[in-house]
Amino acid sequence: MSLDNLIFSFLIFSFLIVEAQIPDDFGYPKNSEYDFTTFKKDTTAGAVVLYEKGDHYFTTVDNRTVLRKNYHVKIKIINKKGFESGNITLPLYFNTDNEEKLTHIRAITHNKRNTFEVTPGNIFTSDISENWRHKTFTFPNIKSGSILEYAYTVETPFYFNFTGWEFQREIPVVYSEFNAFLPGNWKYNYALYGDLDFSVNEKFVKEDCFLSASCEVLKYIMEDIPAFEEDENYMLAKSNYISRIEFELAEYKSVVDGHRYKYSKTWKDADREFKKDKDIGKQLFKAGFFDKHIPENILTEDNQLQKAKNIFEFIKEHYTWNEKFGIYKKARVKEAFNQKTGSVSEINISLVNLLNHVGFNSNLVLLSTRKNGLPKKVYPVITDFNYCIANVKIDGVDYLLDATDKYMPFGMLPFRALNRYGRVMDFKNDSYWLDIIPQKNNKVVVRANLKFDLSSGLGKGAIDVANLGYNAVYQKETLETLSTEEYLNEIEDGSKNLSFISHKRIDDSTDEKKVVERFQFEIEDALDSDIVYLNPFLMKFFESNPFLLEKRNFPVDFGYPRSYKYQINIEIPDGYSIDELPKKKVVQMPNEQAVLQFDNRKTTKGMSLILELKLNNYHIQPENYVGLKELFTYVTDIQNNSLIVLKRQ
Repeated sequence: MSLDNLIFSFLIFSFLIVEAQIPDDFGYPKNSEYDFTTFKKDTTAGAVVLYEKGDHYFTTVDNRTVLRKNYHVKIKIINKKGFESGNITLPLYFNTDNEEKLTHIRAITHNKRNTFEVTPGNIFTSDISENWRHKTFTFPNIKSGSILEYAYTVETPFYFNFTGWEFQREIPVVYSEFNAFLPGNWKYNYALYGDLDFSVNEKFVKEDCFLSASCEVLKYIMEDIPAFEEDENYMLAKSNYISRIEFELAEYKSVVDGHRYKYSKTWKDADREFKKDKDIGKQLFKAGFFDKHIPENILTEDNQLQKAKNIFEFIKEHYTWNEKFGIYKKARVKEAFNQKTGSVSEINISLVNLLNHVGFNSNLVLLSTRKNGLPKKVYPVITDFNYCIANVKIDGVDYLLDATDKYMPFGMLPFRALNRYGRVMDFKNDSYWLDIIPQKNNKVVVRANLKFDLSSGLGKGAIDVANLGYNAVYQKETLETLSTEEYLNEIEDGSKNLSFISHKRIDDSTDEKKVVERFQFEIEDALDSDIVYLNPFLMKFFESNPFLLEKRNFPVDFGYPRSYKYQINIEIPDGYSIDELPKKKVVQMPNEQAVLQFDNRKTTKGMSLILELKLNNYHIQPENYVGLKELFTYVTDIQNNSLIVLKRQ
């Protein structure tokens, strides 16, 4: 053991730290905690955290310095919906030299007249990866009204694993407290996330708490924390918004000689590491290999943009993505090219190599997928990134490319990669942040014509559907993976009396971002009485409102701007007249973030009805959520409940 560690351990051990133990109040729920059967502040909750506390500090164990994390929580089960809260998983980190240890664990199910303790034999251990294992247990005898209580200590020699604290959960929390004691010679970067307010937010420095070192003491308390509704539609990763505090080890200063060991890096440091890394930087200099594998027609193309498109198509068609993410896993572009399959980094590093080889200025871009969370901008945290794409500049325009998706056109990124911004790794200069601007022209346009056959009572007509931008990409994949029968059955599903007679695709081969289809259809018993009630929406954009929360504490993110237009021309049959039309409607959010227009007009032969929905802003802030929800209420109501009433004269 080093002299630094010995001195450090002794001083920490002797300063304000007590041995880890089960809290004194453990095992004694209050009567008031048993009494309530519904949580008044969230009547939909199946469970609620009554109390939660964590204390993180350094101490000594067996003459070694360790980071100790004490934890204590009480959870009230309100009904069966909350039973899932009784399944507990505790992650522990390990490597070939060391491991985190779980100690002083105790867990009890409190039912008002009985208690049931989790025995050591019912706590299970499983290694889930090369560096992580899980301790798991399930509380016994859970029923509505139970109070689940557990406490434990984690002792870790990994100082970087000062992981912080999440105040917000998928269930509401009444009280959450986090305390940290940080010796002055250990420096951590830490940041607070989320928009919820603290009832206590304290930090102070205690000078000369041992030798010449000071100590930073942190205390955070949050109360009445709403549940985080993670299953709500159109959202980025939970980690972007959930209220929490995160730590990252930045520096250690020796208490013996004052030497500083830096762990947190600047982007200049990260650039140097990436350039030398065998999985990233060194894979970007394989031009000689690709020189032997480039089709001749690519080299002879004069138009620069077309040449770049040819290279993109070549890589896209050559590789099959193995659906592996990550940037720090074994990436070998030569092996992947020969095997015609590769990870996201192998495929897109190959693309950068080939673009640079034929004279383009192309760089690798590190980013994080939508489900992985936004990377931090203040300082580099390499583990924030799990994806990479290519950037190429042609005639002053930046094009972002991803060759992993067979259906994705040049200049468009898969939906998973539309996550606000990425880091361009320009190894000749400095790396820099680049905003990800998605394709703008994303539309679904439906035009229908309907007329009636008086002799048979059938409604007959045609529907033309045009998909543009991202909608076209998804539709191409659908059409190429489903048979015609499967596809038509899927569309007809839920459409009363509507059947499709024929379907054909009439694409414009010059526009890879557009798909056009034509359907011929019939409606049975369309004229079955003297008064006909007709819903004019033969196809619907939204069957139900995707926004159901009363309030949303995080933004709505559609990924890209999009619009929908539905128009139907109806020829009124002889002997009938229009008795009633749906009411016209115009709804507009502030600054035209979203606009709904619903209109109808009489024509010489009948009438025309038009619905148009424009989602101009694809990132809607929480304060505008209620307005967006209301707008979609109108959209779904118009589609599902609009009626045209025809009356026989």
